Amino acid sequence: QVQLVESGGGLVQAGGSLRTSCAASGRTFSSYTMGWFRQAPGKEREFIAGISWSGSTYYEDSVKGRFTISRDNAKNTVYLQMNNLKPEDTAVYYCAASKIFGSKLRSLYDYWGQGTQVTVSS
Repeated sequence: QVQLVESGGGLVQAGGSLRTSCAASGRTFSSYTMGWFRQAPGKEREFIAGISWSGSTYYEDSVKGRFTISRDNAKNTVYLQMNNLKPEDTAVYYCAASKIFGSKLRSLYDYWGQGTQVTVSS
């Protein structure tokens, strides 16, 4: 069982940066692939970034080069550094845990956090 709690969301101007964190409970955190998803109003929840237990990363094209996912297994925490933010990045951001590396499908993630709001003003 893994419990996830996101933090670090907020309001930022276009072009600015923000870092969200996801703290996990449970002794098996390091064995999970961790992912970040986001859901804008009226849209489906979409995958944006993932990281394996060993640090291999993969991204959706819309955020590649602007967002960086990282993890600290000693602190049971995964991060999402977001640079050059755009108004279209406005969404609730969720972290999730999966046993499958490379997962982009929501159905392959077993545990979810409650989400943190990121709002980018133009």
